[in-house]
Amino acid sequence: MYELKRISAAAIPRALEKAERYRLLNEPAEAESICLDVLAIDAGNERALVTLVLALSDQFGERMVVAYPQAEARVAELPTAYAREYYGALLCERRARAHRKRGGTASGPTAHGWLLRALAGFERAIALREPDNDDAIVRWNTCVRMLANDPGLKAAPVDTFHPLLE
Repeated sequence: MYELKRISAAAIPRALEKAERYRLLNEPAEAESICLDVLAIDAGNERALVTLVLALSDQFGERMVVAYPQAEARVAELPTAYAREYYGALLCERRARAHRKRGGTASGPTAHGWLLRALAGFERAIALREPDNDDAIVRWNTCVRMLANDPGLKAAPVDTFHPLLE
């Protein structure tokens, strides 16, 4: 089996630029790999953690079962409460989008539930944000518009079946 080679600490800035470029080119697996290389030598690198979280969330459509828990674990490593809340909520929003895009009878109610989780997370992030940082507000508004504009995004119906007892 082949062994991974380590990049140098001096190469980190350039590697992270490449990772962001790969994300923009819709090649999230390549971005993920670069971020893992950076984190192997600088475990607390916030830029690498954020890019990795985003690269994993870019893969929710194809491999959500694996990518979501990996991304969630990396969010827990972020250094500030704001970052953990913001990116945790962003994962919920992106998971909702992936469910909705996938389609099927349960996609609307499932996506609705994930959007509600995203809204709760963005609400917590808004309370923790710096005064000049409105990123969580922008994402909150996006989720609210999604709920308002997609009639399929409804909560699952409540089961009201009651068997007759004699």
